[in-house]
Amino acid sequence: MFKNTIDNKRYYTLNCFFKKKFKKKVIKIPLDINSGCPNQLNGGCIFCSNRSVSNISDSTLDIVEQFNKVKNILEKKWPNSLYIPYFQSGTNTNIPIQKFKNFVDKLLVINKVVGLSIATRPDAISDEWLNYFDELNKKTFLTIELGLQSSNDNTLKYINRGHTCKDFSDTVVKLQQKNIFTVAHIINGLPYETKTDMINTIKYLNKLNINAIKIHMLFISKNTKLATIYHDTKFHILSKDEYIDIVCEQLQYLNENIVIERITGDPIIGDLIEPQWLTKKFVILNDLDKEMVKRNIYQGDYVNH
Repeated sequence: MFKNTIDNKRYYTLNCFFKKKFKKKVIKIPLDINSGCPNQLNGGCIFCSNRSVSNISDSTLDIVEQFNKVKNILEKKWPNSLYIPYFQSGTNTNIPIQKFKNFVDKLLVINKVVGLSIATRPDAISDEWLNYFDELNKKTFLTIELGLQSSNDNTLKYINRGHTCKDFSDTVVKLQQKNIFTVAHIINGLPYETKTDMINTIKYLNKLNINAIKIHMLFISKNTKLATIYHDTKFHILSKDEYIDIVCEQLQYLNENIVIERITGDPIIGDLIEPQWLTKKFVILNDLDKEMVKRNIYQGDYVNH
């Protein structure tokens, strides 16, 4: 039995982490504050459609109304839960800091809110923001989510990510110095990356001692530069079996104490070009579980032996 599980999983789930920390079910509530992204000035990441990825948040509403709208949907399924407002869409440090503080002040006083999660970029956290995060972290359970995507600088340049691995490392170190829970986002299947590249990204993150990770599969959405590139070059897209094989190995290389917050993505189905298998999220999760049982493997196997 894997030590960090309550879900009969062979990897450290976010649900398990929250149950251990808060003794209750915790739900992250996605929010959209129209923060935009500074990298759009440079053309943006080639895979980005510049649309909200939460699918259920509504940026036209007041922040509390937005929170309550989603909460009222989710609490029907999970009553008596605790909540973490999740600034999900865009680069959330890309707005005036006082404006952001006003959002946070309204959210932290809501009953059963036990933390905050903020998605941003490693090159978009000024010293002013870092000091504010330090203050927030003393008031509540703060999580900062940083997009990395790959540890290969050549890949980052190809996808027009707008930052380097060093930018990411430097920011993680600053956050860790303030004991802030840090989550890295990575994407498997980026154009021309090999399985070795994807494994190396995990090894890189292990060395940084991140707290959690979100693993995504690359998907091609309509009206993106990536869609044009795919139309012109037909670069290889991972099959479901290839993706599961790679994730199985990545998990074995990943430190067992790193929380897996996500293991596949949620594309907007109407915008999705490829891969179509990504629309069947629970099939992917179940097949991954089955493959880990078949191989008799667990998260951290290669680290612990």
